[in-house]
Amino acid sequence: MGKTIRNAENILPVYGQGTLLIDTHCHLDMSAYEADCEAVLERAIAAGVTRIISVGIDLASSRLAIALAKKYIGVYATVGVHPHNVAELSEADYTQLQALCRQPKVVAYGEIGLDYVKNYAPVVLQKEHFVRQVALAKKMHLPLVVHDREAHAEIMEILEAAAPFPAGGVMHCFSGDIAFARRVLALGFHISIPGVVTFAKAEMLQEAVREIPLSSLVLETDGPFLAPVPQRGRRNEPALLIHIARKVAELKGVSFEEVARQTTINAERLFGLEGH
Repeated sequence: MGKTIRNAENILPVYGQGTLLIDTHCHLDMSAYEADCEAVLERAIAAGVTRIISVGIDLASSRLAIALAKKYIGVYATVGVHPHNVAELSEADYTQLQALCRQPKVVAYGEIGLDYVKNYAPVVLQKEHFVRQVALAKKMHLPLVVHDREAHAEIMEILEAAAPFPAGGVMHCFSGDIAFARRVLALGFHISIPGVVTFAKAEMLQEAVREIPLSSLVLETDGPFLAPVPQRGRRNEPALLIHIARKVAELKGVSFEEVARQTTINAERLFGLEGH
């Protein structure tokens, strides 16, 4: 049994009973939350964010994400190795990753992909391990969580070659245009909208949100990074997901409640959270 956060069952979301959200991508294991993780979770519940997926970026963080998921009701985990961290991956590591995939409350494989902005690992190794981890995710029947920074063409080349994806996937922290979004959707993937959508100069992302069907969207904080307006520049956390949902509702001309309802349904189906 996981731990129930203090008073969690008695806190109604700030938008009223029944308006619930899922933060599909947060790094709860990172040191930014070490001093006040339970307070972070309590604020999330108070804001109506009742489920959070803590995302692994290497073996150590994947294990920590699983530990948090075991400790707290409403927290789930992913496992995987981020493109920044693939240079040291070994055969033994892949054996351990496969074992971690079988742990309770592991709901996806990732964050994996390509990052051509920082290039902390050589491109050739990023591609090699992205291909290999995509194959492992498919073998383990887990949805993919894909990281893509200025690597749209190569990301799609690899994903389209590996299709189909019976378990689905999500393009995390979406940064492309509507044409790229259509290729992602054609794979059967969802598109995840981060706090960047609230930034004044994020016109391309905002236009994509207007065009992408609400049935294909999920929401994320990517905490502790990319806090939305009006908290931009501060530590991000799951409670701030409400600002992202508000902006999506504004862009699509629908109610906050409709965005919360549909993105929650989408996330539940993608990550197998129905009834949890």
